[in-house]
Amino acid sequence: MSGLLAGKRLLVTGVLTDQSIAFAVARLAQEHGAQVVLTGYGRLSLVERIAKRLPTEAPVIELDVTDPEHLAALADNVRTHVDGLDGVVHAIAYGPPSTLGGGFLDAPWEDVATAVQVSAYSYKSLAMAAAPLMGPGSALVGLTFDASLAWPTYDWMGVAKAGLESTSRYLARYLGPRGIRSNLVSAGPLRTMAAKAIPGFEQFEDGWERAPLGWDLTDTEPAARACLALLSDWFPATTGEIVHVDGGYHAIGA
Repeated sequence: MSGLLAGKRLLVTGVLTDQSIAFAVARLAQEHGAQVVLTGYGRLSLVERIAKRLPTEAPVIELDVTDPEHLAALADNVRTHVDGLDGVVHAIAYGPPSTLGGGFLDAPWEDVATAVQVSAYSYKSLAMAAAPLMGPGSALVGLTFDASLAWPTYDWMGVAKAGLESTSRYLARYLGPRGIRSNLVSAGPLRTMAAKAIPGFEQFEDGWERAPLGWDLTDTEPAARACLALLSDWFPATTGEIVHVDGGYHAIGA
């Protein structure tokens, strides 16, 4: 078998529609020789339907990253499909309505706590649940949106993403001795279902035409390709890194 991920076994979360970055990761991973297992929660039948649109239909495991029982059962559930994991993709984020849309000063702690748990702490939870299946040379990859800036309407999700970015660095520190890498891909704004849940998302799009390489708001493949590269054997000594896939927007002044 040939391909960038030939023989790799991957767990991919967050595939809800075929417009998502996670779907593009799963599709490209299969095209490059990987076996893929998906997770879903809540609308499991929807994930199963989307899984049929992949080059090879992928099995779907139910996983609520806030449920200790789901996390405890993850390794055994994955083993029913593959005998180990070489990579895990974290594409999970959620914030209650109060945490987005300009109400930063009013959002209650209970809602903020949910946003932080689902969007940041879950990266550690997923990593530890999958760790028994991962050996030296394996990789964790998560998705972020540049948390070094305060974006309009992003509010507490921006704080959660900052937490995610720090969590990845600590995972790099603590899992590095096991040979497990942790890196993030910071994509520019994309018109995914997740984006539609952000009030005023069009404000993210304003000015992105200034990106040195330009930016296509509907093309998830560049971000997915970066994920594949980080999951592959071509970054064996890179961990704790954030790879920007945003047309270069992060590198220029507004």
